[in-house]
Amino acid sequence: MVEIRELEVKHRASAVSSLHSHIRGLGLDENGNPLRVADGLVGQVEARKAAGIVVEMIRAGMMTGKGILFVGPPGTGKTALAVAIARELGEDTPFVSISGAEIYSAEIKKTEALMRAVRKAMGVRIKEEREVYEGVVEELKIRFVKNPFNPYVRVPVEARITLATKNDRKTLSVGEEITTQLVELRIKKGDIIQIDAETGIVTRIGRAKDFASRRRFDIEVRREVEIPKGPVKKVKEITRLVTLHDLDLVVASRRITFSALFGVELEKEIDEEVRKNVNQLVKKMIDEGKAEIVPGVLFIDDAHILDLEAFTFLTKVLESEFSPILILATNRGISKIRGTDIESPHGIPLDLLDRLLIIPTRPYTRDEILEIVRIRADEEGIKLSDDALQRLADLGEEKSLRYAVQLLIPAKIIAGRKGRDEVTRDDVDEAASIFADVKESTELVRKYEELFMK
Repeated sequence: MVEIRELEVKHRASAVSSLHSHIRGLGLDENGNPLRVADGLVGQVEARKAAGIVVEMIRAGMMTGKGILFVGPPGTGKTALAVAIARELGEDTPFVSISGAEIYSAEIKKTEALMRAVRKAMGVRIKEEREVYEGVVEELKIRFVKNPFNPYVRVPVEARITLATKNDRKTLSVGEEITTQLVELRIKKGDIIQIDAETGIVTRIGRAKDFASRRRFDIEVRREVEIPKGPVKKVKEITRLVTLHDLDLVVASRRITFSALFGVELEKEIDEEVRKNVNQLVKKMIDEGKAEIVPGVLFIDDAHILDLEAFTFLTKVLESEFSPILILATNRGISKIRGTDIESPHGIPLDLLDRLLIIPTRPYTRDEILEIVRIRADEEGIKLSDDALQRLADLGEEKSLRYAVQLLIPAKIIAGRKGRDEVTRDDVDEAASIFADVKESTELVRKYEELFMK
């Protein structure tokens, strides 16, 4: 039997898009009705209500053989809703997000790329006793250096962190491995975290209640928990989550390889016999009460880019024993299925469409755009004046929500150059004058069409 600890050679924070790191759920009340602004989500009331029903179906085991399809214009929150569904299912629910185009850029077959994504979205929860450091972050100082391969990028190399409980306090010096996780998880003062003493794996438990230096917002997106008691360093029963893909790699190599050490995917396909052995191992652990399966979410954006072979593969995945929650998203109407002359709604074969619950999304209103920009600014630690917030809401309505959000950091840099920590309307206008949106860029190309390379 493979040792689970072989999986802990390298650990990185979940690859959930940082753009959606503020999302904590669907923001529903006790009756399943969406609140206008909650859990980091704004608007999309009908879509969120439908997603809430889907979550209930998943919990009741009634989504077997079914999937979800989000349909709507670009920038209407399809990815955000997929993240929210995963968060509703549990903090440690695996979430894997890929674009339909990614499977064609890999060096392996597209069906192998899809299978790896499926296996990454299937978690195995294991309980064990571990020695950990646990407490609220009272102080955190991170040292950055220039990336040796890109001097314009800073990378974290070490940190000094003070953890405290109600009865104890300890200051730790940690290396690059743990420091990188602290940065990726956006750990701040007032967060309660756990660091595995043996593996260095960092877990964010939540936000400390009544932490003195905590900033308070109208919209809170992190779960509040009590500050732990007892010593900072302790032996504790913790739950470890690994994925079927992690186990596949260990069984395939049976030793610590270069790929495993540096987190590089195997270039060749994983033998199907390996996956069968892993499935048998997991079943045995479940029978012995040592583990349980955690179906995650596999989100495929731009699903219309997939071809007939990929769609056929996904149809079989929905029928398989170890199947994640499949969520597709598209912004297409009637279009051809890639690689064929067959036209179908959203470019997806009808036999797969029949298995999907279709949830439409709509463009955001100005008020909703304003709230989303406010949330993103809070998450990025950007202080906006009222005029700046209103101007960004106008730009979001006139151009696109994504454009408005993308201007936040450039506007912050412009304000910083002027010696201010608050972004004003003038800063936003200056950023908008030098960074074009898609429509403006298209008009520029048309205007100077004869000068562009053919």
